[in-house]
Amino acid sequence: MTDQRLCWLDIRGAGAATAAILEEAVHQRIDALVTADPDSLAGLPPTVGRVLVIGDGEPIPADFGAADTVVLPGPTAKHAELVESHPGIRFGRYVQIVDAPTLEEACTAARNEAVAVLDFRDPTKIPLEIVLAAAAGANGTIVTLAHDAEEAEILYGVLEVGSDGVLMAATQVGDATALRLAASAGTGRIELVELEVTRTRHVGMGERACVDTCTYFGKNEGILVGSHSKGMVLCVSETHPLPYMPTRPFRVNAGAIHSYTVGPNGRTQYLSELEAGSKVLAVDTDGRARAVTVGRVKIETRPLISIDAVSADGRTVNLILQDDWHVRVLGPGGAVLNSTELKPGHRILGHLPTADRHVGYPIKEFCREQ
Repeated sequence: MTDQRLCWLDIRGAGAATAAILEEAVHQRIDALVTADPDSLAGLPPTVGRVLVIGDGEPIPADFGAADTVVLPGPTAKHAELVESHPGIRFGRYVQIVDAPTLEEACTAARNEAVAVLDFRDPTKIPLEIVLAAAAGANGTIVTLAHDAEEAEILYGVLEVGSDGVLMAATQVGDATALRLAASAGTGRIELVELEVTRTRHVGMGERACVDTCTYFGKNEGILVGSHSKGMVLCVSETHPLPYMPTRPFRVNAGAIHSYTVGPNGRTQYLSELEAGSKVLAVDTDGRARAVTVGRVKIETRPLISIDAVSADGRTVNLILQDDWHVRVLGPGGAVLNSTELKPGHRILGHLPTADRHVGYPIKEFCREQ
């Protein structure tokens, strides 16, 4: 298995939209295009993989054209012969999983083939979990068929490892973009910077939001929160022990309800907009990010404290938090800092997006926040 999230787009049913879908696929850096016609792979740029699928009962062509990967149906006596006679092509196997014997075939293919393309008949993901466990440590690539982008996102995350790649049929423009977004929704990186605290002040009562997720946070992990879309602070989860209450490692006491946080694909949302089923990015102090699901948002009236900070290049950041010692933010090296004890000169971690926002999406326009 690999550490990549591969996007394979099946263009066999694209019809009249094929040319437009190909253009979109190249723009979205789709990893491979899948077809049954070797001629349709000609002329593609070298950045796109070319996968030829041979259907069950179909003759194996004498010429694979521009294909760099050929997927064969089931076990075939010609497999070894093809591998030997075409050293520049990677050969794999397609398996449709419908019962226990075909599940075992899938496990064997995942362990031994350079590429295993898996088609699960039933919607349960337990058979895929079994295949992923059986193939742990194998060097091949597992690509699983998805019916749509929503299923693709799930397949990328099964057993916290996920299928190496997803194969999804494209029938219209937008499918390539949806698949790429599904692949990038689970994990990524956020650029963090050190900020210097310049001022803290008590600002009275207001509503703050605790974001309770469906996931345990790590000790150096939290979510990004800020009063302005171009500057946020990394707020730590309640993973670290407190003297008067139990830890709640699924929760971030995030800030006042007007504050922004970051979700998948870089879109921002107000804390007040989050609800059960929303997605936010959990970010650790090394900048590793993953999408987590919100289970509940608790909004309650509490005293608030305002924290101002500045980056090395002069950009300013503000965060308004619950004014209480147990509400904390993260500093360099994973330091856990009580918000009420922050003083000018203290250093905290933050993120400085460069784009202004319109309904959460980045946009190039004039916008002043103060």
